[in-house]
Amino acid sequence: MQLFNFSIIVPMANESEDFVTFTNSLATVLDKLKCGTVYFIVDNVSKDNTLDLCNDLAKKDNRFKTLFCDKNRNVVDAYLAGYKAAYEAGHEIIIEMDAGMSHDPRAIPMFLRVLNEGNECAFGSRFINGGSINQSSFKRVFLSKFGTFLSNILLGTKMYDMTSGYQGFHSSIVKQILDYGLLSKAHFYQTEVRYLLRKKRYAEIPIHYRAPSPSVSQRAITNSLNVLFFYFMKRLSFSAKIID
Repeated sequence: MQLFNFSIIVPMANESEDFVTFTNSLATVLDKLKCGTVYFIVDNVSKDNTLDLCNDLAKKDNRFKTLFCDKNRNVVDAYLAGYKAAYEAGHEIIIEMDAGMSHDPRAIPMFLRVLNEGNECAFGSRFINGGSINQSSFKRVFLSKFGTFLSNILLGTKMYDMTSGYQGFHSSIVKQILDYGLLSKAHFYQTEVRYLLRKKRYAEIPIHYRAPSPSVSQRAITNSLNVLFFYFMKRLSFSAKIID
């Protein structure tokens, strides 16, 4: 079995209910792969004992690391803090995913395989053959599908899923993301990243997504629309953005 110097970054907020199920599933995958490091990113949004649970697990299993980032302003800051820590630790492949079993850890080997086959980016997709959304409200499913349709039309992208999380990159791509300076503050973050990396070598991977949250805040929707139309206007003025 090929060993990978890879890491997984996971923002963690109020995850006590599913913590054991999620981390046991992660540990099982790491056991099978015989490699991998997980970075939990916790900040002040978390009001339960998630931080204590993360710290306790990190003490028992050195494959798990906890980062407490009390200066995070939003979820994008959490992702970027995780990317920065994993990049600086020298991991060659970095995968981001959500906690709470929204993203199935059993898909991790697929990300590693795709990233070992010449692709620079691996994007989780719920809307290709083999992908799905479960336990999600109609509103969340509609926003995801309509967001993908609108993004592809306005930004000129050609992905089946432009709004999903669960994605992986080689470290060189992560460095470019960290250096760029993203505009998103909430859910549009993944769309912005996929748009900026559209010219890279990438593959979409089928994922099964379970969304426990039935709603998206108005502030998140507003930020998403603002960033979307910023890049759309750049495209119309023939100054489309790209990470290269």
